[in-house]
Amino acid sequence: MEYFQFTQIMNVFVLLYAMLSLISAEPSNEESRQGDQMTCAQLLMGQYLCDAPEIDPETQQAKGCNPKTRKVPVPCRPAVNITCDGVTYNGSSVGFYKTTACKWTNGHSFEVSLLLSIFLGMFGIDRFYLGYPAIGLVKFATMGFMFLGQLVDILLIATQVVKPSDGSDYVIDYYGAIMSSVVMDNETYLKPQDYT
Repeated sequence: MEYFQFTQIMNVFVLLYAMLSLISAEPSNEESRQGDQMTCAQLLMGQYLCDAPEIDPETQQAKGCNPKTRKVPVPCRPAVNITCDGVTYNGSSVGFYKTTACKWTNGHSFEVSLLLSIFLGMFGIDRFYLGYPAIGLVKFATMGFMFLGQLVDILLIATQVVKPSDGSDYVIDYYGAIMSSVVMDNETYLKPQDYT
């Protein structure tokens, strides 16, 4: 019984110590306003608003997409009542630029490659169009691997497993059937299994 009372008293002291240390560590509102200004790079999601990237009508993807990094800068501004680097919310002012993911295209149309695969795939025209001349010649010499290779290529191109040889993405309508792999990063949320 004494041990139980002793642990309860110790828990109360630890709780009081933690509360006092938090109160003494928190700066007052005036000190935080006068102190260092938060940089816009330190803002968390929900504390800033970013514009959508400008879309190129020919490629149906973001203008200025870097082919190496697959990123494009977009203008962002702090949300209402948030200040960073001296920038406050204003409907037109840009606070900072943030890079977002984009799909780099090099002129290979998804519809054209799929139609070539369906109608001329036995001759390897689809592989020539995508930049795979060796496989195109083999398909031409074997009538599309006796039409079995043509069927496989139709499925691979339709599911966007086979892409252009230069590593670019297909030119597809911006809201078209683009396949994108779902990965977990700092901007995703993993829902716990016991969540109801």
